[in-house]
Amino acid sequence: MATDEQLKKIADGYKFSGETVDLGVAMSEGEPQPDVPVSLPLSMMNRHGLVAGATGTGKTKTLQSMAEQLSSNGVPVFLADVKGDLSGLAEKGESGEKLEARNAAIGQKWEATSFPTEFYSLGGEGTGVPIRATIHSFGPILLSRVMDLNETQESSLQLVFHYADQHELELYNLADLRAVIQFLTSDEGKEALADLGGLSKATAGVILRKIVGLEADGMDKFFGEPQFETEELLRTAEDGRGVISALELSELQSKPQLFSTFLMWLLADLFEELPEVGDVDKPKLVFFLDEAHLLFNGASKAFLESITQTVRLIRSKGVGIFFITQTPKDVPGDVLGQLANRVQHALRAFTPEDAKALKATVSTFPKSDYDLESLLTSAGIGEAVVTVMTDTGAPSPVAWTRMYAPQSRMAPAAPETVQSITDNSELAPKYAETVDSYSAFEKLNEQEEQKEKQASEESAKPQDTKDRESEGKAKAEAGKDKNEDKDRRKRNDAMMRVGTNVASQVGRELVRGLFGTSRRGGRRRGGGFFG
Repeated sequence: MATDEQLKKIADGYKFSGETVDLGVAMSEGEPQPDVPVSLPLSMMNRHGLVAGATGTGKTKTLQSMAEQLSSNGVPVFLADVKGDLSGLAEKGESGEKLEARNAAIGQKWEATSFPTEFYSLGGEGTGVPIRATIHSFGPILLSRVMDLNETQESSLQLVFHYADQHELELYNLADLRAVIQFLTSDEGKEALADLGGLSKATAGVILRKIVGLEADGMDKFFGEPQFETEELLRTAEDGRGVISALELSELQSKPQLFSTFLMWLLADLFEELPEVGDVDKPKLVFFLDEAHLLFNGASKAFLESITQTVRLIRSKGVGIFFITQTPKDVPGDVLGQLANRVQHALRAFTPEDAKALKATVSTFPKSDYDLESLLTSAGIGEAVVTVMTDTGAPSPVAWTRMYAPQSRMAPAAPETVQSITDNSELAPKYAETVDSYSAFEKLNEQEEQKEKQASEESAKPQDTKDRESEGKAKAEAGKDKNEDKDRRKRNDAMMRVGTNVASQVGRELVRGLFGTSRRGGRRRGGGFFG
């Protein structure tokens, strides 16, 4: 299918000056061409990418091979292990006749190798170091996604977070959030929100029922302390290889919206915490986001806009994102347009929708001499159509590629291997046990108890004592008003001079990130919680 002239063009187009991730070799007339390697420059991996293809065409093995080579080049990797297959990165691969014949045909120098791997689980749901987020850090937009709120309810939840931010009510877990919402629907709470439009009882009821639903499904364990510090994902092993962080999600396949949203929280937190680095020789982290379509199904406008902004801006922090899904149509156009590196495995065109998706996929590739519609429906397992961003910033020629095989185990690792790595992890003591800190739930309960106590004491006083106290309070208030009147004019001039600066400072303290997530750098101040 490729002429000698095109093979030369491909060979020239994939010659890069720096370090690379080697994807495989070009194909011609169904035969691999070992002297025409196809690779991806490390310096362009923060320009993001897409690994797509029908089920069973080799996407997971491509992801695994890329993760191995990134690790070997000292680049940390994060990946979501949805099916449980990628735990095999921690064990050496096993050779066999078929694999040896394939390696010989494509000229791959294959050597069984294991890689430094850290296993994580959401809230301890499964084997691995638990990853948790505080409700405050998770923010209202992502939480609305998990709770499946509509846009009106999402706006109301943002108001709840705003109030908690201003009044130093720490939202660590779902109990804290429930306590604040219940307070804001009380008579005292309604008055506190009067200037901001208030929180309707009906909307509050919906959100409270959603919280109860999350708790009933056991999702409360995903929120709380200690919160996971995303900088842990940037570690390297003693031998200089990047640590591969594998988040086990096989136990959570029934909760796709939860795990896909948690992945975006990790990215958003990284974005907020990492410094700007600009263009780098190799990324600080490459983030593989599997089952990417789950992120976008039914997403609100605010959520989609936040994803788009995160993808656009996080590359300047040295982070590359690769979306893993079946077709490019699963990814919104604004996001897809930022994915410069494409590895497209075979597609199936069994239905009119499949045929439409095939045409749309072909349209996203640069022009080439290939009949891509025919090629993408006939490519074998472990073959893909590739185009990447070259180190000059231009797209490479489209290359029909037979992909290299992973050198680690191409199956789940033994359970005892995963358990041993988790038990011996230096992170386990830090995150294994949950912590229940003093927060909004306790503060609001104490306030309520104090009010009840004062009311009880007040009712026990004789009437003449109450009258004297009331008269004393009235006189004190009158004196206070006089003093305030005298000082008001003096203060006005001073406040006019500093008002702008104060407002600016408060704005900085309460600002939240792209998803409404908070920054840890200003987390506690005077016992409060600031975004």
